[in-house]
Amino acid sequence: MSESESASAADLVPIRALLEASGLPTSDLASARPEFAVIRERGQVVAAGALQRYGSSALLRSVVVTAARRRSGLGQIIVAELERLARASQITRLILLTETAAEFFTRQGYRVIERGAAPKDMQESAEFRSLCPTSATCMAKSLTD
Repeated sequence: MSESESASAADLVPIRALLEASGLPTSDLASARPEFAVIRERGQVVAAGALQRYGSSALLRSVVVTAARRRSGLGQIIVAELERLARASQITRLILLTETAAEFFTRQGYRVIERGAAPKDMQESAEFRSLCPTSATCMAKSLTD
């Protein structure tokens, strides 16, 4: 069974490559410094995802699984690990933007919200301002239920 773990500095290169191969934003990774979790198989990063904290909320971002391992449950494992890490850090709500995975996140308990319902400082992030188009679906999940 695949297990997730916190990413190391050495994981950032393969994470960036995975994100780029999937068409996900990478230009703000150095400045935003999200906290990544990864899944490795045979020493290679095959899935990743990150949290970017804004007060008691966090942006769930950069959830990616290598093409060869999609639909294998790795995305669910990464999301569950990020939710666990968020709860351990007293984060009470996760928010995300997606262009392609709304159905996946709905199955994980996320609900569509108005983009303007996100915390103001999150709305000012590069993800909200420029990296994800306004057509992206905004979703949220309470971690206190």
